[in-house]
Amino acid sequence: MQVTETLAKKQLAFAALHHRNFRFFFAGTMLAMMADNIEHVVSYWLLFQKFRSPALAGFAEISHWTPFLLLSVYFGGIADRYDCRKVIQVAQMIFMAVSAAWAVLFFTNTIQVWHAGILLVVHGIAGVIWAPAEQLLIHDIVGAEHLQSAVRLNATSRQLGLLFGPAVGAGLMLLLGPPVALIANVFIYLPLTLWLLYVPYTGHAGKEGVAKRAIAWNDAIQVFREVAHNRPIVTMVVLGGSASLFIGNAFQTLMPAFANDLGAGAADFAYSALLMATAAGAVFGGFLLEGKGWLQAKVQSAILCAIFWCGAIGVFALSRNYYLSLALLFFAGILNLAFYSSAQAIVQIMAPSHLRGRLVGLFSMSALGLRAFSGVTVGIVGSLIGIHWSLAFSAMGLLVVTATLLVYTSSRRVRSAS
Repeated sequence: MQVTETLAKKQLAFAALHHRNFRFFFAGTMLAMMADNIEHVVSYWLLFQKFRSPALAGFAEISHWTPFLLLSVYFGGIADRYDCRKVIQVAQMIFMAVSAAWAVLFFTNTIQVWHAGILLVVHGIAGVIWAPAEQLLIHDIVGAEHLQSAVRLNATSRQLGLLFGPAVGAGLMLLLGPPVALIANVFIYLPLTLWLLYVPYTGHAGKEGVAKRAIAWNDAIQVFREVAHNRPIVTMVVLGGSASLFIGNAFQTLMPAFANDLGAGAADFAYSALLMATAAGAVFGGFLLEGKGWLQAKVQSAILCAIFWCGAIGVFALSRNYYLSLALLFFAGILNLAFYSSAQAIVQIMAPSHLRGRLVGLFSMSALGLRAFSGVTVGIVGSLIGIHWSLAFSAMGLLVVTATLLVYTSSRRVRSAS
């Protein structure tokens, strides 16, 4: 089950950052993800003030992840065929247009529920356009040798955006007012968008001469059939999808309820710390793993990290101690980044070049798109048996799946050795 001889070598600390263009991409992605979260902070707050609608808040979560479920493989095919710089620029321009539209509607006080619904869906589509293209682009920038580092650091830059976005968004609202804050937010997307005008990478290095396949809506099934023999890829797709389906980020959506039971129900630092703990852990973990060169992208390593993540989330679900819960969320953030980035790197490195975009899309469909259903496994079930037990049972369900995958991969290695 070794992925490649390259990954067996000791990794250079922060290997991807030794590439000048990746350093620019890292900073630009962090800013773009921060802008994405600033828009969420401002628009969600204004929508709540205007409509006081839990259903609309729920739709915001569904509209964010459902495009990944339905369209990831399709836009992976787009990334396979077209210049990934332009694909990302299209996504960035959509993000900017949505942010500007929110600003106009809130400033003129003409926002209606159907406006919000459309903008939330368009925002989600922009996210799924961006995701496969950025993975192909970083592969082109750093090559296969430093891809694991690039995937992990790219995930870390996104977590930095998640970490800083709420604070910057709240600050912009206080300084400028919500509508003007949304206009200012448009300009935060610009560095990455403009930088892409000047870099030579297209996301298609080494693909010269490869026939371009037609893009079809049923590509997910066809691509899965083509790689069904590749057990590491299939295992990582199943691992990402299972984590997304059973837990996803539903516990973050339900954090107000968890915080209330932990005695941190007021809108103060104690509550904010719970919200930021997983992102802070992911950022810490990303820099620690890169700085030490730890945790190579191997199938069993990814599964073990996912198993420990199940344990951390399961104990958090049942914890009634605030400080223990905070530590568990921080630790969970480290583990989530570790297994997710390892799984992403394995899929990209082992993917045939002519299928790389579609396989990245397939992984995104599984690992991100299925989060649309984590609200059922944790949220809706939680309304029946309590959120603490629903999250704990979800973690136990995922633990069974991950343990099965670990036994399966271990048995395969034993048979291969014999």
